[in-house]
Amino acid sequence: MERFFIVTNDGKDIGGRVTAKVKHLLEEQGKTCILCEKDEDKKIVKEKVPAEIDCAIVIGGDGTLIEVARMLRREIPILGINMGTLGYLTEVEVSGVEQAVCQMLADHYTIENRMMLQAEFEDGSRDIALNDIVVSRKNGLRLIHFDIYVNGSFLNSYEADGVILSTPTGSTAYNLSAGGPVVEPTASLIVITPICSHSLNTSSIVLSSEDEIVILIGEGRNGRTEEVYITFDGADMVELKTGQKLTVHKSESITQLMKLNGLSFLEILHRKMKGN
Repeated sequence: MERFFIVTNDGKDIGGRVTAKVKHLLEEQGKTCILCEKDEDKKIVKEKVPAEIDCAIVIGGDGTLIEVARMLRREIPILGINMGTLGYLTEVEVSGVEQAVCQMLADHYTIENRMMLQAEFEDGSRDIALNDIVVSRKNGLRLIHFDIYVNGSFLNSYEADGVILSTPTGSTAYNLSAGGPVVEPTASLIVITPICSHSLNTSSIVLSSEDEIVILIGEGRNGRTEEVYITFDGADMVELKTGQKLTVHKSESITQLMKLNGLSFLEILHRKMKGN
């Protein structure tokens, strides 16, 4: 690895101290470091992301790493340095930065491939997610009605606050908070979890990663037109209304996470959830 793309959450690495340290450690070994350019809203300027990079280093929390994964859409290893809270994805702590860089440059790491989801809309637009795609109500406290189809066959109707379509990576995020199952993150499957369903049918459904899911937005009470938000990893947002639908399936893009510590998922899960 020779060319490193460094993305920093400026609100967490105040003054760029950790960023400067990582850059210095890499350049000491003759490596090229390219710092991510941001716009005035602190968003990544996609047009300024170099085409030729060997690795992305993310300094921040899981949210920053997810933003980078969705933006790259390329099979480029991503190493996360945790300056957030739990840090399921950003495994390197600030105190271990020097050791982590040494390990990486000595090729003492493994790569975990994480599946992503893609949604397509009737107007031809599309987007992807590493954690989850969420359908949620737009207005007030009213329940929304939606129908779910899998591979063309009707699965179920729900009246609920919404529904989460989660990857294994996202199973420890919103899906877990909504009562969904925790899934080994390198698995290949899709979890459907209703949010506060207004019925006894509140269980999650686990599907194959090869399945195609269609969510049709239904009418509200008395034929009222419903409006909902579709969000991708809590970021990009699309509005839909009654009669419109989205189609979700496994994305061709994957996220490659660089792993250095050798801990199993169960060990990480125990450490992160201890006391919670």
